[in-house]
Amino acid sequence: MTRANIDVNELSVEPTAIWKDSWLLLTSGNLKDGLFNTMTVGWGSLGVMWKKPFVQVVVRPGRYTYEFMENYPDFTLCALPDDFRNTMSLMGSISGRFKDKIAESGLTPLASLRVGSPSFEEAELILECKTMYRDRIKPENFYDDSLEMNYPLKDYHVVYFGEILRATGVSKYQR
Repeated sequence: MTRANIDVNELSVEPTAIWKDSWLLLTSGNLKDGLFNTMTVGWGSLGVMWKKPFVQVVVRPGRYTYEFMENYPDFTLCALPDDFRNTMSLMGSISGRFKDKIAESGLTPLASLRVGSPSFEEAELILECKTMYRDRIKPENFYDDSLEMNYPLKDYHVVYFGEILRATGVSKYQR
């Protein structure tokens, strides 16, 4: 797949579809050391925060990726082509704590240029991000009581804001 550098100000995504319909692979850790984990994410946002281009992701504390998000300073997000839907499903349903799901998926880890967390050769969009803020969702701050139904186990997500340091992708992601 041929990806090109994309100026973050020229990045073009459908803000709801990329999360709801496409999903993304969130990866944190360090490729050089062989210590990283990946999970599928379907909730998040992209925009500008503190005058910086950012992406916001959420991870439940019980997920193996949470340990990496807490212990490494960066992460990547990768969008895969539609024909990888089964792979995306696998990456979101199997824990890397107990199984080498990367090997099982057939995905090819790729060194990122600006962060230690790897990306994937098969990705059509790669966002390399430096974590700049985190906080736990606090149920007492919900204005909409129906949001609580997303947390029957009271395992509230931790929210991470990452500054987008580098974007590469196929032409459909560049305006």
